[in-house]
Amino acid sequence: MPDVQIGIIGGSGLYEMDGLKLVEENSIQTPFGDPSDAFMIGDLDGIRVAFLSRHGRGHRLLPSELNYRANIYGFKTLGVQTILSASAVGSMKEQYKPTDIVFPDQFIDRTRHRPDTFFGNGIVGHVTFADPMCGAISDALYESAREQGATAHRGGTYVCMEGPQFSTRAESKLYRSWGVDVIGMTNLQEAKLAREAEICYATMALVTDYDCWHESEEDVTVEAIMAVLHANARMAQKILRATVPHVAQRTRGCACASALQFAIVTDPARIPQKVKDDLAPIIGKYIK
Repeated sequence: MPDVQIGIIGGSGLYEMDGLKLVEENSIQTPFGDPSDAFMIGDLDGIRVAFLSRHGRGHRLLPSELNYRANIYGFKTLGVQTILSASAVGSMKEQYKPTDIVFPDQFIDRTRHRPDTFFGNGIVGHVTFADPMCGAISDALYESAREQGATAHRGGTYVCMEGPQFSTRAESKLYRSWGVDVIGMTNLQEAKLAREAEICYATMALVTDYDCWHESEEDVTVEAIMAVLHANARMAQKILRATVPHVAQRTRGCACASALQFAIVTDPARIPQKVKDDLAPIIGKYIK
């Protein structure tokens, strides 16, 4: 299994960035089932990275169908210590315009049907999640975005909805009343599982629309979103390429790297052996 410290998750178009040479495809089987797709291992300006198409190549999987546990587990088994996420979001504030990029630092969960922990089946763990993004990685992405000329915003709250339908107008106005900044369908579960796996995680939220709260804008449609997505994709590639060298040189001093140190509360003698074996890549340094 290749040792790759940096993972990137987003659309399959990210594979097309300048400076990237794809080396191999790696199909990983996990105790939680299959990831969204094979992991694409590449060389980006001399740095090994692992790419995963979040919804599968060809965009085949609904947000609620994503196997979040298998995706993050797969990154962990590859040796990934940092995940850079790129995803489309709707703007909930006037100042965040389509093609802007937001680097949120908080989440609100409005999902209903998604496994979002590696624990259970005989083992209990409670990780700290007050600050769900790795601040150091968010800072690195934000600085790269500014250097590349993007209209970037640091901080804010991402409300994660179930989907696949977009919000009703009443829901959109409710979320606005909460003061949220952007809305999306995928990133919260990734962040929770990355924290349990002691992987640094930060997201680049690419604004495509104003959801449906904005009275002077057209209601959100797939056609409008796709047009903006293409405009965002090239900038996202530039930002990721600029960020990867900074991440590769970084010494991890953040709390993400030791998130499980005091989180597992189950008596090790009571944890089923199969659970220990299945979770060995995640809990192995604490529980044998």
